[in-house]
Amino acid sequence: MAEYIAKINDSKKEAVADLKSRFDGISSFIFTDYRGLTVAQITEIRDKLRTSDTEFKVVKNRFAKIAMKDMGITEVDDFLKGPTAVAAVPGESNEVAKALFEFAKGGMPLTVKGAVINGELFDAAKIEAFSKLPGRTQLIAMLMGLMKAPVQKLAATLQAIVDKGGEAAKPEEAKAE
Repeated sequence: MAEYIAKINDSKKEAVADLKSRFDGISSFIFTDYRGLTVAQITEIRDKLRTSDTEFKVVKNRFAKIAMKDMGITEVDDFLKGPTAVAAVPGESNEVAKALFEFAKGGMPLTVKGAVINGELFDAAKIEAFSKLPGRTQLIAMLMGLMKAPVQKLAATLQAIVDKGGEAAKPEEAKAE
């Protein structure tokens, strides 16, 4: 029996090269199953993710495996089965994961298969837990609120003294008594 040999033609090489160029410089990828989504729903997801410079691309699994392997990302073969769309995240991956899970809970038939976040492999449960954590911008806002609170309280106390008419004892009067 003859052995099957895959034909490698220029269009396949170009498709893999295109994927590699799109994924170049990106360290976080979220893999989803888009089965059952309409074109309008995929467009809605793309528009939402575009605000965070994330590209949501439907990929051919074989081409994506080759491109990922060439980029040094090797353990993603389990995520590249069935209809697959990849969210290539150049920035805050937490926010993108949140958005994808919001779409899935909002009635869209979108399933998150797993992710590679900064080189670390996340299964579906781990990426869902990751999406529930506050993002970098939320953490910075919380930190700034904590730093601002003591100064704000001091300013409110001083303003209360001024509003009361400055009834606090002056240093000279305290010495005279």
